[in-house]
Amino acid sequence: MRLTILRRQIRPSAAMEIPNMSEFTWKKARKELASRRARALEHGGREKVAKQRSAGRGLARERLAMMVDPGSFTEIGTLATHQEFDTQGNALEPTPAPFITGLAKVDSRSVVVGADDFTVSGGHTMLLERHKGMFQGGFAEDLAHEYRIPLLECIENVGGGVGITQAKGYSMSPTSHSFGRCLDLLGEVPVLMAGMGACAGGAGSRLIMSHFSVMTRDTACAFGGGPPMVERSLGRKVDKFALGGAEIHTKISGIVDNVAQDEAHAIAQMKQVLGYLPQNVWEMPPYRETDDPIDRRDETLLKIVPENRRRAYDSHKLIDVIVDRGSFFEIGRDWGRSLVVGLCRFGGFPVGILANNPMHLGGALDSQASDKHTRFIEFMDTFHIPIVYLVDVPGFMVGEEAEQSGILRRGTRAIQAMAETTTPVITVQIRKSMGMAAMATSNPYGMNLRVVWPSAEFGDMPVEGAVMAVYRRAIEAAPDPEAYRKSVETQLLEASLPWKTAEAFGIEELIDPTETRELICRFIDAAQGRIKTLLGRKSRYGVRV
Repeated sequence: MRLTILRRQIRPSAAMEIPNMSEFTWKKARKELASRRARALEHGGREKVAKQRSAGRGLARERLAMMVDPGSFTEIGTLATHQEFDTQGNALEPTPAPFITGLAKVDSRSVVVGADDFTVSGGHTMLLERHKGMFQGGFAEDLAHEYRIPLLECIENVGGGVGITQAKGYSMSPTSHSFGRCLDLLGEVPVLMAGMGACAGGAGSRLIMSHFSVMTRDTACAFGGGPPMVERSLGRKVDKFALGGAEIHTKISGIVDNVAQDEAHAIAQMKQVLGYLPQNVWEMPPYRETDDPIDRRDETLLKIVPENRRRAYDSHKLIDVIVDRGSFFEIGRDWGRSLVVGLCRFGGFPVGILANNPMHLGGALDSQASDKHTRFIEFMDTFHIPIVYLVDVPGFMVGEEAEQSGILRRGTRAIQAMAETTTPVITVQIRKSMGMAAMATSNPYGMNLRVVWPSAEFGDMPVEGAVMAVYRRAIEAAPDPEAYRKSVETQLLEASLPWKTAEAFGIEELIDPTETRELICRFIDAAQGRIKTLLGRKSRYGVRV
């Protein structure tokens, strides 16, 4: 059936006719207002609401109700409507707008919240330029920008489509669209996004155009083009979750930070991240009282990090011991797994923490981990949150796959991000600190702090690799090659230990592992004055999506 697309005037249905002002009374006006509000609360209608629920997905207002403090939501644009058409191009009954937005409180903090209403035309919003706008950059984003308050959104949106052309009567050039306001916000206020269903095209981009993103495991998916587009373009049928589900984007592509078991879990994660962040870049990160003593010394550290330098350990356990109890929130656990990053507190102050993970690739930074490092450093720098780096890195990953993945470019970008950060950096060298990758763990400019454990090792490369690279011919020529190799390794290991480096003031302090927490807490406390001087400043390149 051919679809006829015409420019037309849309006449409102009888149910939505504007009352005659010559017959105005307060009683009639209030009745009409109540009627229109009631219609808005019906979302896309009983049938579409039932379909949404049967798929295990909540309604837009239900999602917002889970997110905000009870009674705090002030909706804006409640009576805005959306026009749909039948296959003949005839106007159907107007429906409520496909996006719910307004002001609210989250844990007593003022925020802007929004949620796509998938029951109305799949949530696509480009017809309402002021209410939501092109590629979702409209009223909600403007409000967050002007009032300098965080933006939290739940995304479930099929993106653009021919329906927009049909409604407008002409085809819009994609070059007319702009992500400008969305990009502005990344350097101004916390932007937290949750994917709770299909996030296609521009909606998928909006999901990742954030400081923190999460998607529900069994209901969310994100892609530039969905299964119908793939089948039409490539002739392949693919399931939407195999194409862009949570397993793909939190483990393989890395475009989404975290996965959630359900919508409530996703919202809980957003609220937890918000708790570490300031209202905007012009305000201090929020301090929270703690009953965890800053001078707490835990001998468990000596058991977590083995005396045998060849044995791996779980850096998550190391983090949990030194931070304020229960304060660590990990970001991107399943991607770039040789590096652990997340938010935590030391003495009540928010801190971004990074730790090399010897349980994966021996802690070496591959391309994924390098990208993860870069984005997290920029995130912390944007909101002036101090950085603690627990170092045990043998270098950048080597081999054919590493080189083909662009490890040199991505690794160098990680070094650049650290060198350009303006927020205080405390580097704690646990074991290995080798090669160029070690340069990404500390900022050589400004009054930053480097402390080491007695187990630390320094060098251009791990001793074992250095011996084989430099002394290969001598080893092969020796009467007992194996004994000679071990002798050389022992000499170089002794030279790489931190004692002489500390004597030469090549590092700031050598400490007992159990002193780590107290030292970090004291320096983070002292650094608050420096952080105040940074408020409102942006990093040289800003946050990259």
